[in-house]
Amino acid sequence: MAMAALRREGRRLLLSPTVPNPSPAAAAARSSVVPPPEMAPLGARSISTQVVRTRMKSVKNIQKITKAMKMVAASKLRAVQTRTENSRGLWQPFTALLGDAPSVDVKKNVIVTITSDKGLCGGINSTSVKVSRALHKLTSGPEKESKYVVLGEKGKVQLVRDSRNSIEMTVSELQKNPINYTQIAVLADDILKNVEYDALRVIFNKFQSVISFKPTMVTILSPEVAEKESEAGGKVGDLDSYEIEGGETKAEILQNLAEFQFSCVLYNGALENACSELGARMSAMDSSSRNAGDMLDRLTLTYNRTRQASITTELIEIISGASALEG
Repeated sequence: MAMAALRREGRRLLLSPTVPNPSPAAAAARSSVVPPPEMAPLGARSISTQVVRTRMKSVKNIQKITKAMKMVAASKLRAVQTRTENSRGLWQPFTALLGDAPSVDVKKNVIVTITSDKGLCGGINSTSVKVSRALHKLTSGPEKESKYVVLGEKGKVQLVRDSRNSIEMTVSELQKNPINYTQIAVLADDILKNVEYDALRVIFNKFQSVISFKPTMVTILSPEVAEKESEAGGKVGDLDSYEIEGGETKAEILQNLAEFQFSCVLYNGALENACSELGARMSAMDSSSRNAGDMLDRLTLTYNRTRQASITTELIEIISGASALEG
């Protein structure tokens, strides 16, 4: 802007009829004040403000996306939370019937890690993976075997880095459709058919609130191990104190109970983890929106300061050029 004004002023003085033959000194002074067109690139003073303006636009777009993702997660959370709370009563009676044995020492351990398929939900998946890795170290040994069954793409990506040979089975897109018991029962039956185990250890994040989730482990023993623990008087409940009706044997009842218990635990774990994922995503997107707002305020302040400095510089150049022409 300033350069163009000075060039126009220089052309007017050079072509003015009142100065037909300018002296060499005046011509040299004018040439030093008015640079040739090739030496003054257009828009040289507005480059910095243009960069800041572009950055502000991108931050505004990011803020819109994070706010929309928060609203979507909030709308999904209401429906999943109700189903999660209702599913907690499915597997808890098994604890009263069979007891709880998280520290049982067996040869074949299978760690079922439930994670999400999508990211942008904080450290919820990293927490499940850390607990799974720690449990894998505890249950591994010279005479022991510990394998992974990973539900969710994020858990698979993290565990495959250092435990590729220990992954027995992976399942993705579990939450592509709303989670229902029929779907989980089919998945549980598939896992039991393809994996040999003495103890199944299901790890998931139990939903407590939108900003709080607790890593949880539930242990399901095989019928043989459950019977041995019961006879040995361990932490598993005394099964002989219950009456058995019908023609089924104790081994058959334990087999059915183990399969049903695993499907119920897996169903509740998938819902708990999905609910925790949505809550964590809401919290993460809310933090991202606030950070984008803070960044936008800083960029606006920088843009205003840069624009003010640019205008001041242009005014100084115009005044200096006019003073040099008059002198």
